Amino acid sequence: MIYIFLSICCSVTVAVLLKLARRYQINVLQAVMWNYLAAILLSFVFFRPAIATLVIVPPVLTLVLGVLLPVLFLVLAASVRNIGIVKTDIAQRLSLFIPILAALFLFGEKFSTFRIAGLILGFVAIFLTLFRKSAPRSEKFSYLYPVLVFVGFGIIDVIFKQLALDLSIPYTSALLIVFCISFIVAMLILLYTVTVKKQKVQLINFACGIVLGCFNFGNILFYMKAHRAMSGNPSTVFAAMNMGVIVLGSLVGILLFREKVSKVNYIGIALALAAILFITLSQANAV
Repeated sequence: MIYIFLSICCSVTVAVLLKLARRYQINVLQAVMWNYLAAILLSFVFFRPAIATLVIVPPVLTLVLGVLLPVLFLVLAASVRNIGIVKTDIAQRLSLFIPILAALFLFGEKFSTFRIAGLILGFVAIFLTLFRKSAPRSEKFSYLYPVLVFVGFGIIDVIFKQLALDLSIPYTSALLIVFCISFIVAMLILLYTVTVKKQKVQLINFACGIVLGCFNFGNILFYMKAHRAMSGNPSTVFAAMNMGVIVLGSLVGILLFREKVSKVNYIGIALALAAILFITLSQANAV
């Protein structure tokens, strides 16, 4: 369970760092680019991929992921900045319903009672978590960010699952290639902002990006180690990770950053936890 706890802490810390970025005038785009550099270096250290596997022509899925990840990271940062850690974390964790729906409509899987109940509760939870009686027009637009987080990370999850089934290249090598592509994509975007919008590249963004990358990679590493250590109980890892992030993220957002959460939002958080529990039970073949 220590690996699950560490993975949860790393995941929430990433959200906290993104939340603090505006306060300390950190350029998120630059930090995101250096974040992938840190992920690349740490992948070599911990995954030790064979060089021969890295020169194989990467599957198209790695190219798609390499482009989507930095873009979604920027959307995630915008969501945390505009709508808060609590609602963003819930949107990201409930994005698991996208691959579940893909399993139903694309891969023809049969749904159990628990899985159907989890889906229904999950979509209600999203609505209640983001619900607000009245808000300025500009603030209402900001709710688009968690929706994009929900859909975007759901699509990424589907692609990751498909990539894991591709036996032509080891999964850890594919992950390293994805990080490399993401770094290049982020660098191209940054070059545009530097040359066209005349933004300055600052050392503080490099330092923050490396720290961000360490926690981002730590989330992945400890999650993989948890699955390896508890290979006989993958549903336990799944539930503990997702529910843990929602609980800890909510506590940090509410207590540390004083994010406003209404009674309706609290009901949404409770339903999100229940939805993940039902999905976990369905994965464990409880029915």
